[in-house]
Amino acid sequence: MLEEAKQVCPTATRRLVSEGALLVDVRERADVARTAFDVPAIVNIPLLELEQRWGELPKDRELVLVCETGDRSLKATYFLQFHGFTRVSNMQDGLLKWIRKGFPVIGERYEAPVAAASARTGCC
Repeated sequence: MLEEAKQVCPTATRRLVSEGALLVDVRERADVARTAFDVPAIVNIPLLELEQRWGELPKDRELVLVCETGDRSLKATYFLQFHGFTRVSNMQDGLLKWIRKGFPVIGERYEAPVAAASARTGCC
């Protein structure tokens, strides 16, 4: 049985990246081309490609998985845990929360519809 996935907020994600963690963006390439996280250590492996490409990721480095809302990246986090990754976390509420916090992005800044944004709680 897998452990419950570790969840981190955008603020903690920024700290982890500054300490050497690798951000793994599981959004589709078109989404990344529109709006990307502006961090020094990031790789894009779309969720649909993760099953074939997970071996490209280092097991000896902290990984934080991200997507737009945190849902796809949570699936990816569990997938990597299943494959023996122990230093892996999911960023809760994804890019939308990152943008709401005012953290840096490359490309278009946008907001979630109010109903979706208000449904998400519990992250710093």
